[in-house]
Amino acid sequence: MNRKATYFISDAHLGANAADAQEREARLIDFFESITHKASQLFIMGDLFDFWIEYTHAIRPDYFNILYEFRRLIKHGVEIHYVAGNHDFALGEFLSQKIGMIIHPCGWLNLNLQGKSLYLSHGDGLMPSDHGYRVLKKILRNPLCQRIYKLIHPDWGIPMAEWFSRTSRDQAGNRPLESELKAYRRIAENLLKKRYDIVVFGHTHYPEMRTWNGRIYCNTGDWIRYFTYAEMKNGEICLKKFGSDDPPFNVLPFPPE
Repeated sequence: MNRKATYFISDAHLGANAADAQEREARLIDFFESITHKASQLFIMGDLFDFWIEYTHAIRPDYFNILYEFRRLIKHGVEIHYVAGNHDFALGEFLSQKIGMIIHPCGWLNLNLQGKSLYLSHGDGLMPSDHGYRVLKKILRNPLCQRIYKLIHPDWGIPMAEWFSRTSRDQAGNRPLESELKAYRRIAENLLKKRYDIVVFGHTHYPEMRTWNGRIYCNTGDWIRYFTYAEMKNGEICLKKFGSDDPPFNVLPFPPE
């Protein structure tokens, strides 16, 4: 089978307490099924789960449907990469050894794909104003800190993580969105100017495509409001909305400084 397409998604926040949680999960599963025979690679660009705690002998039951879909895709020959986000930073051996994913715990990577140089990152901690979060990020991703947290029984540890995750989402919702979008555009533009052909972020939950001198910044949006994903074929990347007949998103120039 000739597989040429690579897909990118982010920010589904599965497991979050929301009225439409089951509907969003079902829609994501439909998407996975739709790419089964088209995808060579799938990149999860962070925050697929609202939080991920990998206990040695306990996996959260309401994640089983999605984990099954990942395993099914891999059995069909799809290579799945998981780039850690700020809600799913504690990715462990279960996803790599039992499911078969390729884990990128640092939250970013660069690679050559379809003749193009790519920089991929969830995007958390990139803004200049994120210096406080960057300190917290080092603590949260410290293996010793994670081992200590896992000493808490799952019946206590998971609700605590839910509370932390909900607090993080509430704080993010209070940030001025436009200033955040501008900051990420500047970061992406600088990366494109330095060396990369394509930069892909998540985290902002806002889907967009920007171009500088023929090079592309793509933000994959989310699977809460927009249900968007990026598709890359023959070195060209586009941004689409799943389940819509609308054409791909317009590619806009970067706004002037």
